[in-house]
Amino acid sequence: MPQPVRTGRLPVPEGKSGCPTNLTVELLGDRWSLVVLRDVMFGGHRHFRELLTNSVEGIASNILAARLSKLVGAGLLTRHDDPSHRQKIEYRLTEAAIELVPLMTQLGAWGSRWFPTSPELSIHAQLLARGGPDMGERFMDELRAMHLEGRPQRADGVLAELTLAYERAASTS
Repeated sequence: MPQPVRTGRLPVPEGKSGCPTNLTVELLGDRWSLVVLRDVMFGGHRHFRELLTNSVEGIASNILAARLSKLVGAGLLTRHDDPSHRQKIEYRLTEAAIELVPLMTQLGAWGSRWFPTSPELSIHAQLLARGGPDMGERFMDELRAMHLEGRPQRADGVLAELTLAYERAASTS
């Protein structure tokens, strides 16, 4: 049963305890939720087909549909009609999802340190970790402008810098 919606709270079921770590893991601890958020956040993929075809890990369409539904229901993504096609849905990050940027950065930086990762798939987290809180805040501000306000991606912003670094790393791998 969902918790009552309170200002600043996500509409998610009560957890097994009131522990914030447990509640976060219950929401995001499955195999795909953070990966889908990563692809929306860092990959700029906003449509089902983009998320499906650009999934490096090869998410199945039924799993993607279930995760998108879960993330919308939990208040981490919103669904919007795409003006370019009447049957196309655009997914956008919410403020709660945007505030996961520091967590995603730290998870990626930790994974880059302790696992044999590929350079192109590690570069976002490494650059954001090196850039510190200031770069993370600028990135979150860009995401807010794009996802909450509907503005286009900045050509000179953090996401453009991360994308260029990814493309460079991918071309040398």
